[in-house]
This record gives sequence, structure tokens and C-alpha cells, in this order.
Amino acid sequence: MKSLEEALRHLKKDEQFKVVIKNYPAPVFKKTRNVYGALIRSIVYQQLSGKVAGTILKRFLDLFEGPSYPKPEELLKVNTATLREVGLSGQKVSYIQDLSTKFLDGTIQPKKFKGMSDEEIREHLIAIKGIGRWSADMFLMSSLHRPDVLPTGDLGIQKGFKKLFALKTLPSVTQMERLAKPWQPYRTVASMYLWRIADEDK
Repeated sequence: MKSLEEALRHLKKDEQFKVVIKNYPAPVFKKTRNVYGALIRSIVYQQLSGKVAGTILKRFLDLFEGPSYPKPEELLKVNTATLREVGLSGQKVSYIQDLSTKFLDGTIQPKKFKGMSDEEIREHLIAIKGIGRWSADMFLMSSLHRPDVLPTGDLGIQKGFKKLFALKTLPSVTQMERLAKPWQPYRTVASMYLWRIADEDK
């Protein structure tokens, strides 16, 4: 993320967040060139622990030649039973097949993302079976490095808010958006820190 230093300077203006930044290392953003692969990864990781999802993803990638993700046309040549054997549920197999079809028929056009707003990209991605707002938000943050995403549907984010603000219960969407107003337009970076705060309780 080009604006990471600028984001940290902005977040440090919040006295409470300044302490958080001091106590945790700065987040690292890795550039993603393969949009198709990033969305496959997002589907595989849905509702699974990182360790289990990582194992399934490795087995999935081992089905194909080369160290990277397959192309959509390569994926569609693999039968459903083979994809199930690596640990993918029938539902996730159908999601990945739908994703592949939509890349091939032009429903999903990554080249247009640069000129689209966050909400336009969300709507674009939700056309894919199995991609909801949470997956779209993860993609906006991790793959496109959009600077002002606040994934209010994520449990880790909710727990981070609860701990940071000493709330008695998990916050509502409205409450999170209100508390995060001072962090705009850098809520993506703030969210990275909220996940770290939440991880302390594991």
C-alpha cells in the first residue's frame, strides 16, 4: 500500500490508536497480480481455520502443473469428484466452477477494477456464486489494497472493536462505523490492527 506511512500518521492522531500502533508492528501488504487466484483462495478459506484451509489449498494447487493457480479453462477440465477429493466441499467446488465460468465469459473483468469504486467492485464480485460482502471486502483489502475498507461483518474486527473500546458486547455495524469515523480514509490499515488486537485473546 503506497499510503501506509500516511495512514499511520493519520491514525496516530487518535490518542487511543497511537498506543495500538506503538505496540504492534506495521501491517505488510503484498501485491496480488492474479485476481482469479486470489478469489479462489478467498473461497477456499471461507468458514475454515487458516491451518485447515491452507492444507486444502495446497492439495488443490498440487492438482495442476506449475507453482501458481490454474487458469479458469484448466480448472473447468477437472471433474467435481477430483476437486472434492482434495477436501473442498461440494458447495465450494460449485463456487470455484462458477467463478471460472464468469472469468471466461467476461462477467468478471478485473481490468476495470482500477476505475471502479469499492462498492462497484463489491457488486461486481457478488455476481459470483459464494462471494458475499465479507469475501469482497477481504479481496478489496488484501488484493487491491483499497485504503478505506471496514469489514464490519468480520468477527475478528468486531472482537477488536470490543477490546479496544472496552465494550460489554460485540458492537453493531452502526456502532463500528461511528467509532471508526476518525480513522477515515484509512480504515483498512486500522482493521489490520484490530485483527491483531483480537488475536491476543486466542
